[in-house]
Amino acid sequence: MTTSDLPVIGFIGLGNMGSGMTRNILRAGFPLIVTDARPEAADELVARGATWAEDPRTVAANSDIVITMLPTPKIVDAVARGEHGILAGIRDGGIWIEMSTSVPEVLATIRAEFFDRGLVLIDAPVSGMSVGAANGTLQIFVGAEAAEYARVRPVLEAMGDPERIFLVGGVGAGYAVKLLINQLWFSHLVATSEVLAIGASAGVDLGVLRSALIASPARSNFLEQDVLSILNQGDYDEGFAIALACKDLGLSIDLARSVGVPVELSSLVEQVYRRALAQYGPTAGEMTPFKLYEDLMRRELRLTQLGDPVAAAGSGVVHETVTLTEGQMPHVAG
Repeated sequence: MTTSDLPVIGFIGLGNMGSGMTRNILRAGFPLIVTDARPEAADELVARGATWAEDPRTVAANSDIVITMLPTPKIVDAVARGEHGILAGIRDGGIWIEMSTSVPEVLATIRAEFFDRGLVLIDAPVSGMSVGAANGTLQIFVGAEAAEYARVRPVLEAMGDPERIFLVGGVGAGYAVKLLINQLWFSHLVATSEVLAIGASAGVDLGVLRSALIASPARSNFLEQDVLSILNQGDYDEGFAIALACKDLGLSIDLARSVGVPVELSSLVEQVYRRALAQYGPTAGEMTPFKLYEDLMRRELRLTQLGDPVAAAGSGVVHETVTLTEGQMPHVAG
């Protein structure tokens, strides 16, 4: 298939995620037209061959497939319905892939309202953060009919890992799955923070405690992988702001309420996150709630490998201990 045979992709939203996703769309050879609230965000893409459009309506009118990657459901709705929005420009029967983290009602309402236009609306939120967007290795959760999914899969493969692109159900299912993954991950973070803080305060070697947890039924990918950015480097992942994490938690709780499921635990996790947001600011990393516990303990939780590394490797056990550093607590709540 030549470049001229490929559909024209219109992309709206060139933030941390969209900028990487659009570079990979260009790299795959798709003609690309873009817009963003910040025109300068498109400079590099235009230099690489993309076309700039003044508004979403122009993008939609000149594209075969429109993609949006936007911060909130409210912004998605505004970009869709505004005077110069997607719905004012998209042709009847056009395809719109909504890749933001949002709620099922966003597309369901539009689909019902504009049913007579035959629009193909697909939700396809992603996981993998800005690194995955830049590397083209995103995990993508697609809500669509099977035939529609098959039509857009080549475009999704330009942005994501082909082995981790999943059709998870009809329209709206992609949104729901993504929100639930985020909800569980945030719960893992808060629970792990508490357990490691308790163990270290009780005098248990941090590395031994972590190894024991990994060897137990409480094992999780968060314990094995994600928490290491904090325990080894003190990195709380500023690539995804805590303000966005709080937004996602709020959306997942709203989803639970809409289907009548009580979520006491998730509501408490959201409050821990909002406390961290208030204490460290909206641009702090999504793993900053871990720091709440460190500050309350007046110590940082870090791993230090001890002993002969060859012997440790031979025994199958890595011996680690905690480094306790006195922390400054100018804004710790009482």
